[in-house]
This record gives sequence, C-alpha cells and structure tokens, in this order.
Amino acid sequence: MTSQDVARLLLSRQTAGLRSFSAASKLMHGQRKAPMRMTTEEAFVKTLQMHGIKNAFGIIGSAMMPISDLFPKAGIKFWDCAHECNAGMMADGYTRTTGKMSMMIAQNGPGITNFLTPVKTAYWNHTPLLLVTPQAANKTIGQGGFQEVEQMNMFKDCVCYQEEVRDHTRIVEVLNRVIEKALLCSAPAQINIPRDYWTQVVELPLPTGVKLERTGGGKESTRRAAELLSEAKFPVILNGAGVILSGGTEQSVKLAERLGAPVCCNYQHNDAFPGDHPLHMGPLGYNGSKAAMEVMSKADVVLALGTRLNPFSTLPGYGMDYWPKDAKLIQVDINGDRIGLTKSVDVGIQGDAGLVAEQLLQQLAPEAGSGRAERAALVKEKKAAWAAELESLDHELDDEGTTWNQRARQAAPDFMSPRQAWRAIMRVMPKEAIMSSDIGNNCAIGNAYPSFASPRKYLAPGLFGPCGYGFPAILGAKVGNPDVPVVGFAGDGAFGISVNEITACGRGDWPPVSMVVFRNFQWGAEKRNTTLWYDDNFVGTELNKGVEYAEMAKACGLKGVKVQSVEQLERALSSAIEGQMKRGETTLVEVLLNQELGEPFRRDAMKAPVQVAPINASDMAE
Repeated sequence: MTSQDVARLLLSRQTAGLRSFSAASKLMHGQRKAPMRMTTEEAFVKTLQMHGIKNAFGIIGSAMMPISDLFPKAGIKFWDCAHECNAGMMADGYTRTTGKMSMMIAQNGPGITNFLTPVKTAYWNHTPLLLVTPQAANKTIGQGGFQEVEQMNMFKDCVCYQEEVRDHTRIVEVLNRVIEKALLCSAPAQINIPRDYWTQVVELPLPTGVKLERTGGGKESTRRAAELLSEAKFPVILNGAGVILSGGTEQSVKLAERLGAPVCCNYQHNDAFPGDHPLHMGPLGYNGSKAAMEVMSKADVVLALGTRLNPFSTLPGYGMDYWPKDAKLIQVDINGDRIGLTKSVDVGIQGDAGLVAEQLLQQLAPEAGSGRAERAALVKEKKAAWAAELESLDHELDDEGTTWNQRARQAAPDFMSPRQAWRAIMRVMPKEAIMSSDIGNNCAIGNAYPSFASPRKYLAPGLFGPCGYGFPAILGAKVGNPDVPVVGFAGDGAFGISVNEITACGRGDWPPVSMVVFRNFQWGAEKRNTTLWYDDNFVGTELNKGVEYAEMAKACGLKGVKVQSVEQLERALSSAIEGQMKRGETTLVEVLLNQELGEPFRRDAMKAPVQVAPINASDMAE
C-alpha cells in the first residue's frame, strides 16, 4: 500500500458518517448552527449552500477539484467555459439580471489572472460576485513553483474586499465574511485559499451570518433634500444603477409622479426607469437621448438617485453642454466615498436608493410638484420631437473638413448603415427580452434606441469599458433567465475577443441564446478618432474580411446566418429568437454594415498631434 493509499484510507475513516448534501441538513443564513465534523471542502460548499450560491463560472483546475467534486450533489452548477475572462463576464451577466450572487473560480496562477478584466468590470458595474482564487500551496509558495503568482495584490483595486485564509479551520469564517461584504458593498469580493488547506478535517459550527439593514439616509440630509425638491420649479431625476440594485424602481416612479419630474437614465443604464412611463426621458451620455439632455438643461434641482455621477456619463452630446451648472444637486449613493467626487453637491445622502426615494416621498411638502402641467407638456413635446428625429436618422454626419462617412456610403451602397440596422432590430425585439451590448462604435450608436419596461434587462459593459462583453454576458443572463428571450450585440472587433465561447456554449445543457455581430471590418471607435485627428493614417484599425463568423458558428454546431439588408435582418433575428425559445437553438446573426462611423467617445480627451521633432524610418538602427 502506497503512502497515498494510506492517506485516503485514513481520510475515509475520519469522514465516515458525515452529513450528506440533503434537504434534511439545510442550513440558513442568520441562524446559529451546532458544531459538526466535516472536511474543509464540505464546510466550504455548505457555506455556499447557506447563501444560495447555485452557479459557478470558470474552467476546471486541480486546485479547485476538492470542492468542484461536491458541486453536483450540492446542487451547484459549474459552467465550464472556454476562457476564464468570458466566465467572469458570464457571472456578471447572470447576477445583474437575476439579483442572485454567482461565483467565479479557476486554477491558481494563469487561470486566475484571466479574471482580472471581468472582476474590474463587475466592480464598476456594482455587481456582487464571489471571486474564489485557489492559491499555490503554503508548502512551496515563495519558491517560484508551478502556477504561482501573487493573487491578493493583483486584485486589490478590483474588489471591495479581499481576505486570504490563514488557517484551514477559518475557511468558512472567511468565506462567509467575503460573501457578506460583496452583498453589502454591491461589488466583487475575493477569498484566496492555499490549495493545501483542502481535505483537512475540522469540527466547528458553520457561521451564523449577519445581514446588515440598509438605510434610507440620514434624518437631516433627507429633510434638506425634500425641502429642495418641494421648492423646485423644474425638478429632474437622474436614475442610476443604484435604483436597479436596490429594487427601487417602484419608489422612484412614485416620487417622480408626485413631483411631476421627468426622469433621465444614467449612461448605460437604460433600464433604470420604465421606458413606457410618460416621465421617462431616456439615457444621458454618449449617443443618448437628446430629449433627456434638453430637459436636464432646464433643471433647477437635480436628484441623482443611486448614481456615482461618473464624469463620462454627463459629457456634452449632440453639441449640447446640457448639465445645468446652476442647479441644486442632491446625490444619493450607498457608498459615501463617491458622493461629491465628480460634481459639487448641495445635499449628499448615503443610503439605499429605493429607501431614500421612499423617505423623500414621505417628507415632500404639500406644494411640491407645482408647475407639473407645463413640465408634462414640455416633456411630451421633447420626446415626440426626438422620436421623430431618431426615426429619420439614417446616416452619420462628417465633421467639417472630413469625408469618411460619405466615402463609406459610396463604397458599400448595398449594405445597411448602423442606424438602419438598429431600427430594424428594435422592430422585432420582444418587449420582455434581455439585451446585452458591447464596447465599440456600432453598439454605441445603438445607445439611444432601447428602453425597457422593467429593470435588470440591459447589460451594457459599464465604465471599465471591456471589449468582448456582449456575448458572454448574454450567456450568463440566459443561465439565470431560461424562460426569457435574450439577445446579445457586439461589433466584429469586440466579438473576436470572446468568439471562443462558441466552442463551449453548444455543449450539454448550456441554454440557447441569440447573438448579433455587426460586421464592418474595422475597430470603429479608433478608426473614428483617426479620421478626425490623424488624417486617415489608419494604424491597427482594419479587421480580416476573410473571417466568416456565421460559418464559424455552424462549424461549432450552432446556427449561423449572414444578412445585408433590413428585410433579411428582421427575418433572421425573428427566426433566431423563435428558435431560441421554441427549438433550443443558439444562432449567430452576422450583419454586414457599411463603414459609417458615429460620434467619437472622447472628444474631451483627443486633439490633433503637433510635430516638433520629425520621425523618419531611416533613423531606425539595424
């Protein structure tokens, strides 16, 4: 008998009779538990069960196998992805659309490093996720062994909380605390576990757990805010992600109706207020709603509800510097560190957006909302004008002195423009659908088009701005919402970053999705910058015209279709959604577009270069 056989025999004797993962042993968060004898991996999994964490995204690795071995009998589904970066984006999409925490886990070292981009993405999307990072063993760490890297320092600016397990008896204590911190701060949190802490036997109680109640803001700050809103002649509400995260949509609607205040959505949060409500104005920010910008410019009091007021979310648009600089500003955020960070604030309220809205509603003066009839008429006028303008917009304009968009139309007269494609898409999208978007020019042009009747329907990449978000995010959304149609969108550059997931999502019980890929054969946002500031000196902006994404999908066992006209697009997308919901089909719709380019994202940060010292190829050393 080998030493490994002896170890296995001793472990089997030690763990004989331990509790199985059955309904009879269900343990609830917030209840005290009696000590029990178990292995560290059993304790870990039981803590996950206590918090209702049922879905994990990643790639299997030896450092996590002691716990993944228990997933099936514990009721935890492990979604084995093609790349850890995509796995993290899936976790973000799942949690944002369900409100339920999910887990990211992979092999220590190179598996974990691939989580960096999605974890930072989730951080700025305010998504509570559990990041589990198995670490190289204590016995060898520091010797530069296999797959060893400093995993705590790597994520310190990407998570709201992180902790390394220092002793195997503390695994459940640390895991419970990390989960609670993620939920409290609405952000990813990390537990780092040396891999030699698995397969240890402990006898201890599982954590009781503490759920801290969120507040509706301070007494004085809510009083002052209610006073400002009551006296306002033209109040405007700006809803951010905090309204969605708090489940505060209904409270926000009641407050807006009481004040007769138009409601704008913060950039990339088109689902932060019901799109079918008369007071809904649409999104601010890059390629947003002109109607929203026009009413915001008239505000004398702005209630920024559940938003950190990211500096890029209120940049000028359509030639309008619309932010009302003389208006009183009330900012509500669950994180006090972000209040007043980007704009001068007259009243700051640290609290849950929904609860704060409830408090403000109760404290409004009887005269609050005066002038509502005039505001309602203006809102109706601006919305109608913008809807008509948006419907008439077929093509992108060229800045004075440039001709790129004109040339793009002439070069491909039979291809759709981006706006023609987006209008066709909106005509066939089911109202209840969940939608994801990506970073890039064609997706950015689409920002003005979608609105949603309910929250948790729109997955934009967020302000970390990762390319390759749209496809994996919609896969995660479908995992959490199997009975809802889901449609993802990406340009061909961004899709190329996550395309490897077509090799994974057709396997086993992966749910079907519909994915639209815009094909204009260029990195559009960077090419737009080049046309405006670098005299069409295109460096690194061109994509391979020989790539056939629809054919790649077919080769992976999925459906694939290529379209180039409005009629073809409408038929193909309708069929794809029907196939998703009725036949379990995943379909990739490849949409050929001309190379028109919309408004650049960073006019504020770009300028034409100035030559001081000439650069010549002849100066290059051999």
